[in-house]
Amino acid sequence: MTYSERAKQIFSEEISEFKKLADSIDESFDRAVDMIYNCKGQLVVMGIGKTGIVGHKMASSFASTGTESIFVNAAEAVHGDLGMINKKDVVLLVSNSGNTNEILNVIDPLRNIGCQLIALTGNPHSQLAQQCDLTLSVHVDKEACPLGLAPTTSTTATLLMGDALLVCLMEKRQFRAENFAVYHPGGALGRKLLGRVKNYMTTAVPRVRLSTTFRELVREMSDKHLGMTMVFEEKGNIQTEADCKGIITDGDLRRAIQKYDDLHITAEQIMTPSYKHIHKDALLSDALAIMDKHNITTLAVTETPDTKAIIGILSIHHIIDFA
Repeated sequence: MTYSERAKQIFSEEISEFKKLADSIDESFDRAVDMIYNCKGQLVVMGIGKTGIVGHKMASSFASTGTESIFVNAAEAVHGDLGMINKKDVVLLVSNSGNTNEILNVIDPLRNIGCQLIALTGNPHSQLAQQCDLTLSVHVDKEACPLGLAPTTSTTATLLMGDALLVCLMEKRQFRAENFAVYHPGGALGRKLLGRVKNYMTTAVPRVRLSTTFRELVREMSDKHLGMTMVFEEKGNIQTEADCKGIITDGDLRRAIQKYDDLHITAEQIMTPSYKHIHKDALLSDALAIMDKHNITTLAVTETPDTKAIIGILSIHHIIDFA
C-alpha cells in the first residue's frame, strides 16, 4: 500500500467515527448552546496537553465570533489563574479520558466560585462527566493511530464538537460578516470589510434600455461578467442617466426562459423594477450586510446617499476575492 492510499484509508476511518459521533448528539447539545448563549459572564475553556491545544483554538474561535471567551490551562488554574473566573462564567472542561487529575482538581474550586460546568469528554461515564452540570460526549471507538496511543481521531472529534457549538452560537447571535470585520481588523478579510465601497466597485456598469431585446441584454450581461444589468429609460445618455428603471439578474433570465415560449421579449418585460443600492463612501461591511439581508450578490453604487445616478456596481466577488 502506498502512503497516499494509506492516507485515504485514514481519512475514511476517521470520517466513519465522526459519523457515529454525529448520530449520538442529543438534547444535551441544545442545552449547552443555551447555557453558553445565556451566560452573563464569559465562556472559559479549560484543558491540558493535546486537548488543551484544541481548547485554546476553540476559545480563540469563540471570542472572534461573538462569544466572549478565554482559555485557561487547567494546571495553571490552581496556581492563581482561577482569579480570572467568576460565578457568572460557564466553564467548558475538555478532557478525552475525563479522569485527568489536573482537570478533576479544578472542579471543587470552580464549584466554590459558583460557575456552571460543561464536560467535553470522550468518556461520558468518567468522573468529570459525573461532576459537571452537563456533558457533551466526543467518544470515538478507536484512534487513527495504529497503536491506539497518539491522540488523533479523538482530538479531531473534540475540535468538531467545538466547531458545532461555535456555528450554532453564531447563528443564534445572528453574527454577520460585518461583525467579523470588527473582530478581525488585522486580517485580510477584516481590513477589506472596513474599506470603502468606492475602492472595490467596478465602474463598468452593465446598461440596457427598456426596449433592449433578450439576445442583446444577454450579450451585455455576458460581456460585463457581473450576472446582472441595469435597465434605463429609452431616451437620454445611458452613461449618465439618473433615472434607472430596474435591474435584470441571472435569476430573471432563467425565469423568463421558463415563462416565455417565444423569447422575442424586451428588457422591460423581465426586469425587476426595484433594486438595492449603496453610496460609494459606505463601508464594505455595510454593503455585505445589505446583500446578506436580501440574499443578493450585487449592489448598484451611487455618488451619495441622496442621489440616484449609478456610478458603479459592487459584486460579492469584489469583496471575497481578496487573495
